[in-house]
Amino acid sequence: MKYVLVTGGVVSGLGKGVTASSIGVLLQACGLRVTSIKIDPYLNTDAGTMSPFEHGEVFVLDDGGEVDLDLGNYERFLDIKLTRDNNITTGKIYQFVISKERKGDYLGNTVQVVPHITDAIQEWIERVAIIPVDGTEEPADVCIIELGGTIGDIESMPFIEALCQFSHRVGHGNFCLVHVSLVLVLNVVGEQKTKPTQHSVRGLRALGLTPNILACRSEKPLDENVKWKLSQFCHVPVDNIFTLYDVPNIWHVPLLLKDQNAHIAILTKLELSSLGEPNLEKWMNRAVICDKLHEPVRIAIVGKYTGLSDSYLSVLKALLHASVACRRKLVVDWVPATDLEEIRASEELNLHQNAWNLLKGADGVLVPGGFGDRGIQGKIIAAKYARENNIPFLGICLGMQIAVIEFACSVLKLEDANSTEFDPNTKNPCVILMPEGSKTHMGGTMRLGSRRTFFHDVDCKSAKLYGNVRYIDERHRHRYEVNPNMIMELENAGLAFVGKDESGRRMEILELHDHPYFVGVQFHPEYNSRPGKPSAPFLGLIAAACGNLEWLLRSLDHSDMLPHKDISSNGARKLNPYQNGNNNICSHGLFSNGDGVHA
Repeated sequence: MKYVLVTGGVVSGLGKGVTASSIGVLLQACGLRVTSIKIDPYLNTDAGTMSPFEHGEVFVLDDGGEVDLDLGNYERFLDIKLTRDNNITTGKIYQFVISKERKGDYLGNTVQVVPHITDAIQEWIERVAIIPVDGTEEPADVCIIELGGTIGDIESMPFIEALCQFSHRVGHGNFCLVHVSLVLVLNVVGEQKTKPTQHSVRGLRALGLTPNILACRSEKPLDENVKWKLSQFCHVPVDNIFTLYDVPNIWHVPLLLKDQNAHIAILTKLELSSLGEPNLEKWMNRAVICDKLHEPVRIAIVGKYTGLSDSYLSVLKALLHASVACRRKLVVDWVPATDLEEIRASEELNLHQNAWNLLKGADGVLVPGGFGDRGIQGKIIAAKYARENNIPFLGICLGMQIAVIEFACSVLKLEDANSTEFDPNTKNPCVILMPEGSKTHMGGTMRLGSRRTFFHDVDCKSAKLYGNVRYIDERHRHRYEVNPNMIMELENAGLAFVGKDESGRRMEILELHDHPYFVGVQFHPEYNSRPGKPSAPFLGLIAAACGNLEWLLRSLDHSDMLPHKDISSNGARKLNPYQNGNNNICSHGLFSNGDGVHA
């Protein structure tokens, strides 16, 4: 097994996750199997209880693991499926070691950071690195490890020590260290400054790790004299110093690395230099297409955490994948749910009017998942506006529950209809706590991970978007569900629950048949969206927002049309989003002719 460690210096938020993912894409394109591990030095055992404002979105895996958002980057870039153990935290390691100590596994020894914690970290890495993640039974050839935070963080020290030991343990030709650092430009001087990177590398070397490769983040490519200076002070060959300068979209990052021969430097260090050149033709085509899109499609995201886009990172990526497939330039309008509420008009009239202008100017409306009662009325207002004005709408998790509440209030005239999450005493509980849910323990007590949904209406839009399969597997993260005792009343009024779980009592997908596109899903389809395989509900939303949904659904019923047409132009002969560029449907495409699709 070969290992690539990615560390960061100077400041956080440099894009270590994207860099690690891009290195993986590069190595995959050379013919290697790749897996990834993210190390987060915080004491939480997982990301499940962390606020999106604190740490961005919580990404959910097939096995129900609630993990750091960078694992979403890994899965999207590499098209792999990771496990909860691919995210290592300080909390997990200490919990593991203390559990062994309580059982007496250390035979009375004093339990210390070295060797017990550091050994546990190394053993964890070696155990997880061989787990197959690409759908085959074969282990990976290369494991890419990203160490969260920046060099010098006190909470990272046990991991730094463990990785120092690990580099010697696996041997010289099996370990490559890539250090991502910042080369900034002071506006007053206009010169690329290397001193922060020098200090970062000096700190890394003082801790026992010497970088083999420098990946320098900057606004523009590094000057040659700057590379030479970094090489002299950081003891890294000039040919192993690469610039990750600002690009129009992150799909360019693997191409940047390839153009600078980063693969040669990595493969040489890992003693794999006999491999050929990476083939990134499909990746390059996708990046170029994304850059050239100009006709916009506006999607209003009505949510609680609109002040931090990372809170909805997977939703944004899924919208991007679908919009590129539809050959439209995605424009996201962030609408704080609270600003749509009437009380905001009396407090901040400008904010209220601006929120409504964004909502009314959107081609489609999306209400994502969330927790808590703040902004609930605003989300209900957005769902009602979309329903009554035939605006394409997608509600995800809480967004689906909101759509049910709004329908019950407006159509069934149940004015006090609500979720017991927000009003435990409501007389018309449309949404209730699941029997296995917990109100006292937050971590890991939800319905998590991949679950199966069966279509009960094969003629619905959702079933057609998924390729007319009988069932799908999608990832869940929720504690409340639609009240099964109200289903008959809701369906008699026109709200169709077209997808349900295997028991038939849990509602998974709802639609309004007389609406251009009004869909709610209890699961989180964004977690399974990939650049070349857009998520079906998101694809439906974007196609409907572009006015091309009916054409798309007809095309999916006659798949022989797909290689010759592009859903962006109703019949023009253009590159199709499911086509690999050679007039062939991609073999790993979204749709399936079998009984089910594992989305």
